Order: sequence, then structure tokens, then C-alpha cells
Amino acid sequence: MYDPTIFDNLKVALENRLYDLDNLDEHIDIKNRRDVMDFAVLSREFALRFVLRNHPEIEVEVVLHASVRDLAGEIMEDPNANAACSLSICFQKSIQDPETECAGIEQVMASIWEQDIELTQTIRYVHGEENPEMMNSIKAAFKPRLTEDNMEELSMFLEHVLDTLHVLNRMQN
Repeated sequence: MYDPTIFDNLKVALENRLYDLDNLDEHIDIKNRRDVMDFAVLSREFALRFVLRNHPEIEVEVVLHASVRDLAGEIMEDPNANAACSLSICFQKSIQDPETECAGIEQVMASIWEQDIELTQTIRYVHGEENPEMMNSIKAAFKPRLTEDNMEELSMFLEHVLDTLHVLNRMQN
């Protein structure tokens, strides 16, 4: 009989909670869903992109990832595999003043997520446009990797994601 992997179990729990926040609680609107098996590197990735229901200006994507090493080690029951999944979130936010706003965003992210993340902010815009809109991709990759022992923490994690969305929306120009 097929035994679901750590990735499968975390994916289902995360997906269910996010769809509850959309359909039952009506806090978010889900905009996109990806469930990818990358055959080139034999990895799995699950991502859901959503916005706050009354504030669609900022999107966030929650991404769960398992590498071939994670999946194979678990399936082959390798005691040295240390199988787990990686989790990251990426916010898309329009900005006007990168120097000031990025510093503020960094402080917000540090206050909510403390030392648990590696933060990267990437600014992009269309060159040649008059007054181009600058988009900040705010990626937070979580240092601790997840196992099924973290299942009960997913609700608290998503509450922090929603808190972050609310704070970033208040920073909106």
C-alpha cells in the first residue's frame, strides 16, 4: 500500500487550511495553484497564491518544496536521509522609494518572523516606461525544514502570513 510522503501530508494540510481561509472564513481569495513534479531534477513543489479578500493589492505565494534527496531518502527508508520539506513565502508589493520602503519591509519581516527566515527583496520594473511601476518581490525562505511534526504549526504559520499581509497593506502608498 502507498504510504504518503512528508511532502504529501504537509501539502494536503496546507492546502486544506488555505482553502478554508478562502471558502469558509472568507479572509482570502486564492488566485493560483501549482502542484508540480519536476522530472528534470525529480523534485516536488506545491504553491498557492492568494490575496486578502478586501485588499487585493499585495499577493503572496506559499511554496512547499521537496528535493529528490528528501523524497528518495524517505521512500527508501534511509535512516541517514533526514527527510523534510522546505517552505517559503513570496509577497509581491508595489513600491515607490526602494531605499526607504525596503528597509521598512525588512523591519516588519524581522518583527513577525524573527530569525526563522532568510529574506531577499528583488525590485523589478519595465525599463523605458515613463514613471515605471516598481514591484518588490519579498521572499522569505524558512531556515527550519518541515516534517510531519510541524503539522500543528501550519495554522499559526498562516496566521503570521495573514498578519504580514495586513501590515504590508498598511504600508501601501
